[in-house]
Formats: sequence, structure tokens, C-alpha cells
Amino acid sequence: MPVYHPSTMPTTTVPPGPFAWYRGATPEARRALGAACLGWMLDSFDVNLYALVLAAVMADLGFTKSVAGLIGSFTLIAAAIGGIMFGLVADRYGRTRALIGSILIYSVFTGACGFAQNAWHLMVCRALLGIGMGGEWASGAALVSETWPDEHRGKALGIVQSSWAVGYAAAAIVTHLVLPTWGWRAVFFVGVLPAVVTAWVLRRVEEPQVWRQARAAGAASAAARGRFADIFRGPMLRLTVFVTLMNACTLYGYWAFTQWVPAYLEMSPARGGLGLASYKTLLLVTMNIGMWFGYVTFGLISDRLGRKRTYVTYVLAAAFFVMAYASFQTPLALLLIGPFVGFFGAGYFSGFGAVTAEIYPTNIRATAQGFTYNLGRIASAAAPWTVGTLADSHGFPAAFATAAAAFVLAAVAWIWIPETRGRTLR
Repeated sequence: MPVYHPSTMPTTTVPPGPFAWYRGATPEARRALGAACLGWMLDSFDVNLYALVLAAVMADLGFTKSVAGLIGSFTLIAAAIGGIMFGLVADRYGRTRALIGSILIYSVFTGACGFAQNAWHLMVCRALLGIGMGGEWASGAALVSETWPDEHRGKALGIVQSSWAVGYAAAAIVTHLVLPTWGWRAVFFVGVLPAVVTAWVLRRVEEPQVWRQARAAGAASAAARGRFADIFRGPMLRLTVFVTLMNACTLYGYWAFTQWVPAYLEMSPARGGLGLASYKTLLLVTMNIGMWFGYVTFGLISDRLGRKRTYVTYVLAAAFFVMAYASFQTPLALLLIGPFVGFFGAGYFSGFGAVTAEIYPTNIRATAQGFTYNLGRIASAAAPWTVGTLADSHGFPAAFATAAAAFVLAAVAWIWIPETRGRTLR
């Protein structure tokens, strides 16, 4: 099987500076980065609309926190299925085709959520949306990993991941503008707009050279073709197990907190919340500003200091700041703590694409990324329901403590995951 060295890609001579790594990249790499960023940003926009309108939906359709959490859990399970499915599609038919299909799916079914008449309708639409949500990450991460050189892969994937925070902040602003006048259904209708991005992806973004080479080798030799079982063979088994465990813990921690924090801020104290509806948009936008910096900083630091050390630092800090956020109730305190929650509580996701790209060979890379990320997502699907149920019986602070515990377990899983910084893609 041919070995591809992204670090040998032709680059343009550019003056030194903090963005020289981007200016010196090939047009192919920059287009791939742009497509993945747009896809992930709009994925975040569509997915997070549910959390942002949840209090209004619960009041209108008349269901409990447990049911609301169950809908969120079904979305994550469907996202896991979509991620595994689209990982296979991306390895077989190409990263770009898989990216286009996933964007179309999550856009169409976000709009369909606006027609829901009861909790069951909403659950079906959110589950179908989840399939596209999971598929976008698997194809986008492989696309960027295979078009950027080894020494800049972490930074590029950090930029991709940072677009999630941009999408979430945009969703919060759109909800703030649309919800009071046109209601929660109109908010979901806005979510159809990402479908137009697929036209740009289809016309401008090429399949990575490394994927084309691997496909040509697979066509010439059946032995060169990747199989799903390969991610469990030999030394891959231990790595697949602990990478999946680590990811399950981080995803649990993330969704246990972010799926419920908008409703927690908005609900009245009588319903278990803080009654800060008038501050909700400001608090969420500032949290997502911190999240954006966390994503970008992770890529820079992990390229310099290593994936493992950076990952462990972020998740342990996330555990601390989540508990701090759950301990305060005043708007000023939450405004000050929120950016740190976003920075550490989500920034580590920038490292996952680089770590898995550097562990697995090209012919199974997207399959492995889709499986390890999305099997972890299946395990984390319990998070929205668990927090909703515990919030009903013990209050939100106790429920958020499960997120902090999950972050600590994620740090422990890194004992069995090697450092991968600087590895050339195989």
C-alpha cells in the first residue's frame, strides 16, 4: 500500500508569521478546511437549536424533563449510527460525497422538527437529523486529516472544531431574534438553510490524494482494501477500546452539560432552573466565545506539546469548571465562569481527529474515526436522559456532577493511549 506524506505537499513560500502555516498550504487543503468548517458549523447550528428552544417546546407540547432528555438521547444514538455508516461510505465512495450527504440529511430534518405535533414526532425528526450529524464529523475529519501536513494537522483540525462554537453562538442569536416573534417552529425552519452549502462542496472540493492512492491500491489488490474488522486486529484492538472509552466519557460530559444548560438558565426556580431567561443569550454567547478559543488553542498546544498532555489537562480542568458553574447562581459569576467552561469543556474535541488519524491507516481511517467517535456517542446517549431525570429528583447541580465525573474518567483512559504527535499518515 503506498505511503503518503502530507508534509511533502508543495507549498507556497510565504513570510513567517502566526498564520504562515495556513497561507503556505495548497489550495486543495484550504478548500477542504473551508468545507469541513462550514459543514461542522452548520451541523452545530442545527443540532443545538433543540437545546435553545427546549423550554418553549416543553411548555407548548407538554412533556417532562425526562422525555426531553430521552429525545436528546435518541438523537445521539442516531448520530452514532450515522457516524459509523458514513465512515464506511467515506472510505468506500469518498470523503466529499459523504460530507454532502450528511449536510443534506441534517438540514432537511431540522426543518421537519418545526412540524412536530407531539414528543414522538419530534423524536423521529431528531433521530433522522442525528444520522446526518454523526456522518458529517466522520467524513469532514478524514478530509482535513488527509489534506494537511503532519506538523499542521492539529491546528487545522482545531480550526474545524472551533466552527462548532461559531455555529452554537449563531444558533443562540437566531433563537433570540426569531423565537419571541415567530415561535420555536420558525427557529427550526431556519435550520434548512445549510442545505445550500452542499452545492459549494460538490463543485469546489476534491477527494484527498491519499484517499485516491489508497483506493487505487485497493482496486489493484484485495488485500489492500480496508475491512471493518481491521480496527480490532492485533494492536489495533486495545487502541480502539480505549480511544472509544475516552471518547464516550468526553461526549457524556459535553452533552450532559450543554444539552441542558440553556433550559437550566431559562427555567424558573420553581421548575429547578435559575430564572435567568433575560441573560440566557449573553451567557451562552460568552461561553461559546470561550469554547472557540479552547478549540483553536488545543490545536496549537497539541502540535507543540503533544496530544496526550494537552488532552488530559483540558478534561481535568473541564471537570473543575463544570462544578464551579453549577455552584453559582448570579449572572455575573456565570458570565465570568462560562468562558472557562466552554474553553476546557469542549476544546479537547480538536484533538480527537488528529489522534485517530495518526493511529489508523488510510484504508480504514474514516471507518475507525466513525466507529470510535460514534460508539462513544452511543454510550454518551444516556447523558441527556440521565441529567433530565436527576434534575427532576435531585436538582441540576447534582445532575451536572455526573458530567464532571465523566471528564475525570476520560483523563484516566489516556493511560492506555499513546502519544501520536508528528506521526506521518500511513
